[in-house]
Amino acid sequence: MLYHSPYICNVEWGLRGAREAAERGDIIIIVDVLSFSSTVVTALSHGAVIYPYPPHLNGKQFAEQIDAEFILGRAEAAKLNKPTLSPISYSQEHANKKYVLSSLNGAMCTWAVSKVPALLIGSLLNASSVSSVVNQLRMQLNANITVVPCGEQWNDVRENENSLRPSIEDYLGAGAILSKLDGEKSPESDVCIGAFQHAKQKISEIIWECESGRELRNRGYEEDVRHCSRLDVFQTIPLLKSDHFVSVQL
Repeated sequence: MLYHSPYICNVEWGLRGAREAAERGDIIIIVDVLSFSSTVVTALSHGAVIYPYPPHLNGKQFAEQIDAEFILGRAEAAKLNKPTLSPISYSQEHANKKYVLSSLNGAMCTWAVSKVPALLIGSLLNASSVSSVVNQLRMQLNANITVVPCGEQWNDVRENENSLRPSIEDYLGAGAILSKLDGEKSPESDVCIGAFQHAKQKISEIIWECESGRELRNRGYEEDVRHCSRLDVFQTIPLLKSDHFVSVQL
């Protein structure tokens, strides 16, 4: 039985939460701070065209079909001087070029629930801007809103264990967005906003030291963590249109 939230603004975790929101017909904001959401926002700000694609399907074949470049892993792409899941690997030279971007969390959630009234990408980088656009869309579409912090995946998941690892960077990104959304908030949303407001003044330090931040830093991607921890530095608002993102103007 489908549960309809009595609140305008909601928060749901991961792939299962995204599906719940999609079945309700909500406007969905996908939040994957380290790094899918931040990468999409940054790439679109430089004019790149991004196609999200799930990792369990053949992304290389899809890229060939649409005459796009398939995004490789960070280490492999860096050796070839190509754009990666790292947001700082994008620049103006990638403008108007098409890329297929795959990830376990953000891209997977996006692909799985693409048939909704509107699906947007949010991060700390564009929190206020994406909220402004979604406030307008809600009035146009007469739909509720669900912000989906994607979280991470545990390694070596054992039988009967849940693979989702909630991550504070996505929770704080969701809180930043929810804090600017209009309409009655669910209790879960209120707590998420409270977490962001408490952490706002030291958010870069918190993300630097959190588990996901340490993981990236230990792999040599300190600049990714710094970049993704910045608040409201872009007005780029990625909106899924068919199978790729377009940038909505405020």
